[in-house]
Amino acid sequence: MKLHTCTGAPSPRRVTLYLALKGIALEQVEVDLRAGEQMSPAFSALSPNNTVPVLELDDGNCIWESSAIRRYLERLHPEPALFGSQPDEQAAVDCWTDWVFMRGLIPVMEAFRNHFPGFRDHALPGPRPVAQIPALAERGRHCFGFFLDDLDHRLQASDWLAGEHLSVADIDALVTIEFAERAIKAGPTAEHTAIAGWRERFNDRLNAAA
Repeated sequence: MKLHTCTGAPSPRRVTLYLALKGIALEQVEVDLRAGEQMSPAFSALSPNNTVPVLELDDGNCIWESSAIRRYLERLHPEPALFGSQPDEQAAVDCWTDWVFMRGLIPVMEAFRNHFPGFRDHALPGPRPVAQIPALAERGRHCFGFFLDDLDHRLQASDWLAGEHLSVADIDALVTIEFAERAIKAGPTAEHTAIAGWRERFNDRLNAAA
C-alpha cells in the first residue's frame, strides 16, 4: 500500500497522526497541491474528489477519504483502538468526531478558502469552480471561536474528547487547531487551559508512540 499525501495539509495530517499513534509505516508519495498536481488526469484516476489523502492498495483500488482510510486501517490493525473498543465507546467516538468536523474543521476551512487569494474560484475542494463568499470567511472565524470555547468546556470534564481514551476525535480536534493557527492565525487563548493540558497529553502520547 502507498499513501498519497501532502505534508502540512489538514486532511492528510488526520491520517499521518493516526499512523504515528498506531505505529503503522506506509510508503508515502507527496502530491504538490500548490502546483495543482491533484487536478491532473493521473491523480483524478485515484481520487474523484481530486483531494488528498488517497490510500492506494496493492491491487490498485483506492480509498480516497481520510475517515475511510482510517477505518480500513483500523480493521487491519485493531490495537491500540483509536475508534473505541466497545459499542458505546465507538458510538461516542463517532459522535465527537462528527462534532469536530462540523463545528471546527468546516468553519476553519470556510474562513481560509473564502479569504485566501490562492483559492479564488476554488472555495470548495474538487475540480469544479466555486466562487469565494467573504461572509463565509467571517462566519467561519466566529464559529471557530465557539468551537474552542466548547472544546475547552468538554476537556474540563474529560481527559480525552470522546471519553477515557485518546481517539480519532482527538486527532481531528488537534488537526483543526493546528490548521487554524497556521491558516487563519487563530487559536486557543490563555483562558483555554483545558485545551493546553490536553495538547500536552497528546504530545506525550505521540512521543511514547515514536
